[in-house]
Amino acid sequence: MFERFTKDARAVVEGAGEHAERADADAVDDGHMLLALLDREASRASFALSSLGATRRRESIERALSESRRRGGLSQADTEALAGLGVDVSEIVSRVEEAHGVGALAGGGGGKGGRGRRGWAGHRPFTREAKDTLVKSLRIATARRDRIIGDEHILLALTARPGMVGEVLADHGVTHESVQRVLFGAGGE
Repeated sequence: MFERFTKDARAVVEGAGEHAERADADAVDDGHMLLALLDREASRASFALSSLGATRRRESIERALSESRRRGGLSQADTEALAGLGVDVSEIVSRVEEAHGVGALAGGGGGKGGRGRRGWAGHRPFTREAKDTLVKSLRIATARRDRIIGDEHILLALTARPGMVGEVLADHGVTHESVQRVLFGAGGE
């Protein structure tokens, strides 16, 4: 599949690995891919993110991702749904962090010597969700009859999938529909 990725799409995948490494995360997730997309310049996805104001709100996006990771990946919608059932996620996070340290639910840090479940030569595996996002980007490109997978397809995949990253993007004005509109015009085609 990676032979069909453009230079920009490959840079996003590599950049996601670098973000995971800097965060000492056990694996590369969708949030790392979003941060790598925000790092890009002069690409189709960077144009869309800039046009929709996401690059100006990068700090807010990073804070939202960090808070969601701190909640163990629960989205704000998940947190609100649990609150409706009488479950205070903030209280649970606080108790877990009291017992196990700040960020215990974030999935970072690999335990002994920071090695965790990393693969060969310290490379981190991709989470199931991140792999699914890459597969979704292929499906989006195929549905559009694009012969290659660009970083814009990765962005579209992130906005099309439910979960933490899609919610953070939507909260910052970046939805699947808005990205399609910016990239392909009013009809998305």
